[in-house]
Amino acid sequence: MLTAEQNDELTQVEAGTPMGEVLRRYWYPVAFTRELEEFPVKRVELLGEFFALWKSPSGRMGIVPEACPHRKASLAYGVVEADGIRCPYHGWVFDADGKCTEQPAERDNTQFQDRVKAQAGKVEEMGGLIWAYVGPHSEEKPAPELPRFDTYVMDGYRDIGWVDLPCNYVQIMENAVDPHHVEFLHGRYFEFVGKHEGFTAPASFGKEHVKIGFTAFEWGIIKRRVLKGASEENDDWKVGHPLVFPYNMRVGGGGIHQMQIRVPINRTTTRFILYTVHSPDGYEHVDQPQIPDYEVPLFDKHGRHVTNYVEGQDMMAWCTQGPITDRTTEHLGRSDIGVAMLRKMFREQIDLVAKGEDPLGTIREKHERIDLPCEKDKFHAGGAQFALDFCDMGSTRFSPVLDTIKKIHISAADKIASEKAAAQE
Repeated sequence: MLTAEQNDELTQVEAGTPMGEVLRRYWYPVAFTRELEEFPVKRVELLGEFFALWKSPSGRMGIVPEACPHRKASLAYGVVEADGIRCPYHGWVFDADGKCTEQPAERDNTQFQDRVKAQAGKVEEMGGLIWAYVGPHSEEKPAPELPRFDTYVMDGYRDIGWVDLPCNYVQIMENAVDPHHVEFLHGRYFEFVGKHEGFTAPASFGKEHVKIGFTAFEWGIIKRRVLKGASEENDDWKVGHPLVFPYNMRVGGGGIHQMQIRVPINRTTTRFILYTVHSPDGYEHVDQPQIPDYEVPLFDKHGRHVTNYVEGQDMMAWCTQGPITDRTTEHLGRSDIGVAMLRKMFREQIDLVAKGEDPLGTIREKHERIDLPCEKDKFHAGGAQFALDFCDMGSTRFSPVLDTIKKIHISAADKIASEKAAAQE
């Protein structure tokens, strides 16, 4: 249980608040790569602020606050030029560093131009997403590097599901350190929904938890579980999978690699992105000129949550807590040890940032790839079968490339089976 003041501090995202300042030390996906290819400027909201995101014909990208420093017209309607964005109102131009490079009506006032600057962030492209950093940076202390986590750079066939949720990101992240919910929400509840809608829920999700554990590491918290019929030698415990602080969770199994991204758009809106890579053993490369993105359903036509798929069940549980969970009236038990651990981690990062230090997961060295620990044999359910259940009973069922994805997993499984059979002859 938290006090009202503690809950308020924990869930803030705005600039100048303790938690808002922590969040501004990280990179976030703010657009799909194809969006700036279709039109070179986009209005984006992040951490309770609006920005203009743009890409020049040469490929240079920038992000600046939406309001032009001149007289506050929207730069999201600006004209993208060779090296910057021109305000549609009076033609002032700002480059990727926020420097004002042109003021058409102020040609005789050159010093004035030098005194005007937009608070520009940093922008990079990775894995079919456009990433932005809008926190503090300077020549003395530049922005941290964009972490190149394995899912974004590995070989494989990709798709990206997404939906905007009407709730604070913290209650979503608390779910990432709550193993027990799986056997009830995705087990017993899934079976209940299936009984009434005429389908069979995957049995692997309903397995009883015998033991859970959590390990702090350099990127966040590794979640572990021992399920009935398994042991500490199974992947679910021996490897586990991580909450990647402060807004991601890495999951996988059966040749599926997924980063669940929870972007704090504002205090009561979170963009939930399911970034998935299909790369099973035996995978043969499939060309993919563009990574498809698609919206997954949150509500049905009657305004009720869609709960006949795994992530729909999660979203129901998160959103029905309200826009911001009231933690002053909760009752945490022993099974909520991961939730308490995460809240302590948030508090520790607030203290670090207040002292001028980098928070957890900040990386300043150039790198090619960061591999995260993640179980391969999830729920000891078997590779190909888990993958097909994932496709049929999770958000991937809504993917425009579902048929291709299923063929990839079936073909890879057949190839491995053939190789094993040949080796035994």
